[in-house]
Amino acid sequence: METAVRSSAAVTEQAQFAAWLAGQVTGALLDEVMLAPKPGLVDPRHRGAHSDMHWQLLSRSAHALRPGFQAMALAAYRQPAGSALRERIGALGREAEAAMLAATGGINTHRGAIWALGLLAVAAAQAPDELTPAAIAARAGSLARMPDRLAPEHTGHPGERACRRYGVGGARGQAQAGFPHVLGQGLPTLRGARAQGATEHAARLDALLAIMATLDDTCVLSRGGPEALQALQAGARRTLTHGCATLAGRRELRRLDRELLSRHISPGGAADLLAASLLLDRISRA
Repeated sequence: METAVRSSAAVTEQAQFAAWLAGQVTGALLDEVMLAPKPGLVDPRHRGAHSDMHWQLLSRSAHALRPGFQAMALAAYRQPAGSALRERIGALGREAEAAMLAATGGINTHRGAIWALGLLAVAAAQAPDELTPAAIAARAGSLARMPDRLAPEHTGHPGERACRRYGVGGARGQAQAGFPHVLGQGLPTLRGARAQGATEHAARLDALLAIMATLDDTCVLSRGGPEALQALQAGARRTLTHGCATLAGRRELRRLDRELLSRHISPGGAADLLAASLLLDRISRA
């Protein structure tokens, strides 16, 4: 009887932690959506470079994905790390994508985020006593490097085509490498700006720009090619020399926003990695 009680308590605790993780993922996605002004990206000011999206749609998408993220986190308890778990979370990710498309009328709002943040949620659930950003990212990278026999060989998505055309890793490469732009750019910049007295708003914008400055963003490459990517990276670096806590930095940010809008490009890959940075920050601070 005592063993059964302990087992039941463990199951309840796991379910609660999975629900909490899903809430943190949804919160990170909403934090990214509401951050403004984001160059070329959807935020409460405007649609960015997207004619088919607005911030309310992205918020709806984030909430629709919450059950999927919770199911992914629960899967980490039910199967050991290995190919079976990798295939299970891949299947759950595709189910979450279908839920997203149903909620948005077929518009791809968070496909890249499902991959990145889903892996991180699973990695957090795998070892609840080891929740440093580096430990979570390392476990997520190990999962991402495992094959998924059930996944389609080619999706036809623009990001996938950009990876093949320009020889970059894209979202898959970021995950398989253990999220280097999250650990190396996003999180350090976020925390460094806070430590220097920047507001949370300015710190998050600086983190986004730090990711933009070096990421081979396939969303940008697919829309504008290498020239657009170089313009984005140069503008992000120029803005970061001042920081978004300063008047000069905010002017450069608006200048970059105008340039990206004129080119009709949106750094969606950087936005996904900002959300991943905010997620790991949320988990490690909780």
